[in-house]
Amino acid sequence: MAQPVRHQVTAFSGYQKFVVALLAFLQFTIILDFMIISPLGAILMPALHISPSQFGVVVSVYAFSAGISGILAAGFADRFDRKKLLLFFYSGFVLGTLFCGIAPSFQFLLLARMVTGLFGGVVGAIASAIVTDLFPYDMRGRVMGIIQTAFASSQILGIPAGLFFSNLWGWHSPFIMIVAISAIVGIVIVLYLKPVDAHLKIKNDRNPFHHLYTALTTKRYLMAFAATALLSTGGFMLMPFGSAFSVHNLGIDMAKLPLMYLFTGLCAMISGPLIGRASDYFGKFKVFLFGAALTMIMVIIYTNLGVTPFPYVVLTNALLFVGIFSRMIPSQALMSAIPSADSRGAFMAVSSSLQQISGGIASVVAGLVVVEAADGQLQHFDTLGYILVGLTLTTVFMMLSIHRSTPQAQ
Repeated sequence: MAQPVRHQVTAFSGYQKFVVALLAFLQFTIILDFMIISPLGAILMPALHISPSQFGVVVSVYAFSAGISGILAAGFADRFDRKKLLLFFYSGFVLGTLFCGIAPSFQFLLLARMVTGLFGGVVGAIASAIVTDLFPYDMRGRVMGIIQTAFASSQILGIPAGLFFSNLWGWHSPFIMIVAISAIVGIVIVLYLKPVDAHLKIKNDRNPFHHLYTALTTKRYLMAFAATALLSTGGFMLMPFGSAFSVHNLGIDMAKLPLMYLFTGLCAMISGPLIGRASDYFGKFKVFLFGAALTMIMVIIYTNLGVTPFPYVVLTNALLFVGIFSRMIPSQALMSAIPSADSRGAFMAVSSSLQQISGGIASVVAGLVVVEAADGQLQHFDTLGYILVGLTLTTVFMMLSIHRSTPQAQ
């Protein structure tokens, strides 16, 4: 009987540990800025006399701006030292966030969110390109696992802290807090991150428009782009209605929602690095298969629940997050092996753009499927679950094709 293939786990060097921690903290600031706007709505709307529909535009303009900027930046993403490129876009992100913190009107805030999205949307792509440049394939699962904990950290630490400061000093203060933290991160990047410019030594296509065209039309990239879009679409379908479903359908008291998110976030923080390590040890595709199976099982269970005791809701949410992370982390690590060294920036920028746009489309589709009943309960939420299962099954076959066509994955 054949034994399962296990890969030797190489230890991080001191500098590699620093880079992982820096990129994780950088992602924390980006994700926190993206997520903080929604819970601030109750304070922000009356303060700036914004209607619910206008607030919806403020929330969504970031994602669509980020999606557009990813495509626009792809042609230039491999023409510069990645450290300098990171500093340029991160500075623009910090400036946009500062504009959010001083916004006196809806129009000003809308423009500020647009600027923040245009710059912030590219930062994640540059960070992914840096990971691919600096870490060999057998380390990338662990790196992605640690960086993904930024999502959980923003949920556990960032959002509660932001709401606390907004109650003390007004809705402007969380944005100022993010600017202060991001400025420190920027200084650390300037002082301690070494240049990331090995890709510049490779003969490259110096025409940015042709470089973008090449990235968009390279056959082996297209399957990865499609898989990225579907993975993002599935993840964003349930997220917008999570709190409403928990309160109105599962019977969770509104006061217990922060506790539920706390437990779920803690589970995600703990599981992320473990999933990354498992991806490097057992193989990226095997861990992805486990994540896909767990996700489909938990989605069917979760979306068909009625009134449920609080501990079971927490357990269901935690297992669902483990499933989602077990798809996201190994799939990102696996797809990092696809682009050649001279087109990693373009590949990551397009992938990031597709993630943002697909997430926005998924939220719109979910809003068309789900109907709110007179008593507040969400109807057809189970339909979203079945759609997500179908998308997950599709991505399994797509990731199998990617796995088989990627020599480093074998």
